[in-house]
Amino acid sequence: MHFRSVLRLLALIQLLIAAFMMIPLALSVGYGEPEAFDAFARTIGGVVIAAVIILLITRKESVTISAKDSYLLVTLTWVFAAGIGAVPLYLTGTMPTYVSSYFEIMSGFTTTGATALPVIEDKMKSILFWRNMTNWLGGMGIVVLFVAIRPFMGIKGMNLANAEMVGPTKDKLTPKIQQTAFALWAIYVVISFVQVMLLWIKIPLFDAVTVMFGTMGAAGFTPKNASIGGYHSPYVDVVCIVFMLLAGANFSLYFKLMQGKVRQVARDAELRNYLAIVTVFTLLITLNLMSRNTYGNFLTALRYAAFHVVSIITTTGFSTYDYNFWPAFSKTLLIILFFIGGCAGSTGGGIKVVRISALMTLAKNSIRRRLHPSAVLPSRLGDTILSQDTIISIAGFTAAYILTGFVGTLLLSLSEYDFETCFSASFQFLGNIGIGMGDAGPAGNFSIFSDPLLAVASFLMLVGRLELFTVYALFTRSFWKK
Repeated sequence: MHFRSVLRLLALIQLLIAAFMMIPLALSVGYGEPEAFDAFARTIGGVVIAAVIILLITRKESVTISAKDSYLLVTLTWVFAAGIGAVPLYLTGTMPTYVSSYFEIMSGFTTTGATALPVIEDKMKSILFWRNMTNWLGGMGIVVLFVAIRPFMGIKGMNLANAEMVGPTKDKLTPKIQQTAFALWAIYVVISFVQVMLLWIKIPLFDAVTVMFGTMGAAGFTPKNASIGGYHSPYVDVVCIVFMLLAGANFSLYFKLMQGKVRQVARDAELRNYLAIVTVFTLLITLNLMSRNTYGNFLTALRYAAFHVVSIITTTGFSTYDYNFWPAFSKTLLIILFFIGGCAGSTGGGIKVVRISALMTLAKNSIRRRLHPSAVLPSRLGDTILSQDTIISIAGFTAAYILTGFVGTLLLSLSEYDFETCFSASFQFLGNIGIGMGDAGPAGNFSIFSDPLLAVASFLMLVGRLELFTVYALFTRSFWKK
């Protein structure tokens, strides 16, 4: 372990967070919010002083990062980023306690979008901007951004990127990982800009930018109490549906499109399964809503069904209607989507479509082997044959994911809320979804939870965003052995 190297890089990354905090600092001046200005200034000043001291102490340290170091650095980066980001919310009284402030910003950085704010619209705009901006920063990854803009440090970024990027595969789009990280962030920025321009047609620029933060980060924070439903606009709904779908797809596919590899993208098995799931679930829910006459006409039912299907499978967590009032069949389909999530290499959370597809293939082959014991049945996903190690890794991750979700449910049940609320809350934290069922549904918020339970929720969001093993590795004895 190279603790001094980890400490030095951690200080540099926290300086990057402080640099982004300069944006809401400037907005607090523009909006005439002196209390917010003071909070941001004090936070930035504290980070700079602490980082400079660490950098001076470690100035003679040659930066060396091993795989173990990367797990520690990435985990600490997210823990400290949320800790620093929470300070302005606490200092301005936006949240009642530091733990609730930490929960709110951890929810932002991990792109969960769960909130403990009972009322949003009366809060200072610079604070809301920072809260939503954490969605966007966390979407593509804080460490991936650091790798993209710090190639001159001479460190190998692959270990860092792999420890943070989501999904069982990490596509190396260019010969150097720094170039890959830069390419992914460039694509992310361009798509984000396009969405802002489209939203600005119908809603104010502040709202357009903050909604984009929640959309592209697959996160779900908005400046409205009623989420996207607060705009009462089919146009805004459709724009968000399209860009949620884009954010939930593998960003490496956009890079391939830029290279003209259209056929390769069209044949991508995970993308096709992702779109098929969205289509089938949307149609099933639409038909169910129509059969119960929940909405007046087919197009309205389709709009609400498509919005919530896309919102949950991409783990964005936006809402336009309280689906707790939907028929049981439709709600059950939404719960199933909790366990799927977006594509590998997307900004979405959850188990991921590629893992679900691989497990379905494994199940199908297991049935075939019962009938034909001598048959050679490779686990195939599209044109790719999955190795035995990959299958074991996917099965192990899924088992750990479900076990973590049930342990989280048990701990949250100490709140004395009903099982539906605690179960959906646990898996929505773990899957970084943001909305669940019961009191954790679109009309609810997590001010109902005590500080200890918000701390549990913060941990679930962290391990979910870093895909369990990056964090869990730190709790093993072998990790700390030389």
